[in-house]
Amino acid sequence: MANTLHNGAKCRIPLRNQSLSISRHVSRSLSFLPKTRVGKQSNTFSVKASQADFPVDPSISPRVNAVKPSKTVAISDLATSLVQAGVPVIRLAAGEPDFDTPAPIAEAGINAIREGYTRYTPNAGTMELRQAICHKLKEENGITYTPDQVVVSNGAKQSLAQAVLAVCSPGDEVIIPAPFWVSYPEMARLADATPVILPTSISDNFLLDPKLLESKITERSRLLILCSPSNPTGSVYPKGLLEKIAQIVAKYPRLLVLSDEIYEHIIYAPTTHTSFASLPGMWDRTLTVNGFSKAFAMTGWRLGYIAGPKHFVAACGKIQSQPTIHQTDTQFTSGASSIAQKAAVAALGLGYAGGEAVSTMVKAFRERRDFLVKSFREIDGVKISEPQGAFYLFIDFSFYYGREAEGFGKIEDSESLCRYLLDVGQVALVPGSAFGDDTCIRISYAESLTTLQAAVERIKKALIPLSSAALV
Repeated sequence: MANTLHNGAKCRIPLRNQSLSISRHVSRSLSFLPKTRVGKQSNTFSVKASQADFPVDPSISPRVNAVKPSKTVAISDLATSLVQAGVPVIRLAAGEPDFDTPAPIAEAGINAIREGYTRYTPNAGTMELRQAICHKLKEENGITYTPDQVVVSNGAKQSLAQAVLAVCSPGDEVIIPAPFWVSYPEMARLADATPVILPTSISDNFLLDPKLLESKITERSRLLILCSPSNPTGSVYPKGLLEKIAQIVAKYPRLLVLSDEIYEHIIYAPTTHTSFASLPGMWDRTLTVNGFSKAFAMTGWRLGYIAGPKHFVAACGKIQSQPTIHQTDTQFTSGASSIAQKAAVAALGLGYAGGEAVSTMVKAFRERRDFLVKSFREIDGVKISEPQGAFYLFIDFSFYYGREAEGFGKIEDSESLCRYLLDVGQVALVPGSAFGDDTCIRISYAESLTTLQAAVERIKKALIPLSSAALV
């Protein structure tokens, strides 16, 4: 597919051969690794050749090699590069609000700089912020913590990773309902644990079946990861279902729950959010992760936190402050930005659930969701579970698999359909295979309604030839 750039040149999108994996490039790098030669002399090792014969060893840790690259990042980067090349791609791949950080939060960060609040803070976070987090969790979530049971990190992703590293041992199992956020299984692998994926169904709104959960628990089960509201589905676990899950968890002393609640404020009434730690008997075995990126449009500020029993949270803080903790070779970051922490205090001071600033954003997200649900329900063969939170649609497009696209080839799966829609429709989406469900595609509606309207028209137009194409 050729596109005219501003200088009149043509740009062809290299999609059919586009790989979302870096493994090929890694293997090419490794092919240059020679066999080294060392000689022993006086109980020391000395080099017996010129430096040219001994290039730098490019090998990577086996633990890191076991981790799969993020497809969401890969597609977002590809879409960005196409836009920079002059291709008018609509980017609906990244999970990032399109709103600016609310002014009172931004001003607090600016004032922190002006007032010289630019030095290291305590590793676990400032006392001011941790006290504010404790107040928020008690008032909004019904769970009580003290500041020494909270660790502030550089984003909720870091909080999640440190939690997995802190509680998992080699050979442990981490139970993850699918569809899942792309990083959960890789976090388990980094901890030398085994991700155990439990499928869910679009007909059940992608919610975990408690009976399936209990059938998969073993003596090696250490951690159950729940994300509500969910990335990528937007599903929200109702309190009754969480209570059934809690009753099962309570039977297994080793089993902990990592509750990812980063989207808790982006929720559409009458649906409500329930923190897993607030359920009877679950406080002692729940690690609650939250942050500021999504609800407060603070993705670039990089700030999240974890709250839980002191011995677990202290282990997370230890990982954050020192290298070579647990069995990894990874050094983490020490404390979070002093400036971002001042901004976070202001965010928590906006009022219950973020006050008017957050409710205004949620209202816009809901309008966008309603438009997309109505629009995609008009397309033949598409299946939708209407999201109750977050800002994603996870749509079943498998009706179009097995069809031949003229000039493109066979649509085999979610990845090839995403390549087709990027090639023909110039819309960047994320294949469901990245989230553990190849029947679907994730669409982020963290863009303006006008942009979403244009994207829907492009997608519909691109799908028309497929609707009449024969299955091959």
